[in-house]
Amino acid sequence: MGAVLGTMTEIRELKTEITGLRTDLKRFVERANQQHLDAVLGDVKKEYAGVFADNQIGTAKADLSARMVEDCAMRKTCYEVFMEFLENSARHITEGNISDELIQSYRGKMKTLRKKGPYDRCDTCFTEVSRLFEKQVSLMKTLGIYQKSPDTADLVAEIPDEAVVNDILEPVANAQRFQIVKALITGTRTFSEISQLTGLKGGNLLFHIRKLTESGMILQRHERGDYIITDKGYKTMVAIVELYRVLSV
Repeated sequence: MGAVLGTMTEIRELKTEITGLRTDLKRFVERANQQHLDAVLGDVKKEYAGVFADNQIGTAKADLSARMVEDCAMRKTCYEVFMEFLENSARHITEGNISDELIQSYRGKMKTLRKKGPYDRCDTCFTEVSRLFEKQVSLMKTLGIYQKSPDTADLVAEIPDEAVVNDILEPVANAQRFQIVKALITGTRTFSEISQLTGLKGGNLLFHIRKLTESGMILQRHERGDYIITDKGYKTMVAIVELYRVLSV
């Protein structure tokens, strides 16, 4: 019977170990894949951004010539103004990142230009310019160089209050628990090492470790084994670092 119990214990420990290894591997693969994707997209942007920009300008020239009002005394002047606007906006495609403020500033310029159009049929030309500009914006989104900022109020309203507090905020709101998760970013730690780091001992330390394991921030490789940070814990710390950086400026 003792041998059977010993074997069952070993199996449980092995399962826990495998779970830990899977978590480590998943986190590594996710980060490695993202790094590879970012590198590939970065190369594409650098190599072809100028081509994309030139293509947008060429399309704008052809479409404006074909679709602007023909019998208008201001046609040539407006064409030059519109093309300057579209050429300037298209050149931003060669930039690494485009802010929402920049895009909105171009839309503001478009509104200002429209107010100067004295005729009803000016709508025809401005509608075409607006279409061509939004086509550029769509390309920027496809290339990943422009992402519209979501409405903060809507995002906040969608957050489940109790779940966020219990599963994310409360587990790392304690200084000692924060120390533990922070330390595990750089590698695994034994119970003894965590005790030395935090100054906590025995049941007191075990209480805080259980808080973190129950919330999914960290896990233990196997009974009496090392502790490691989970993917959730890692992402939480990255978010906290970014928040601290922003608020400390």
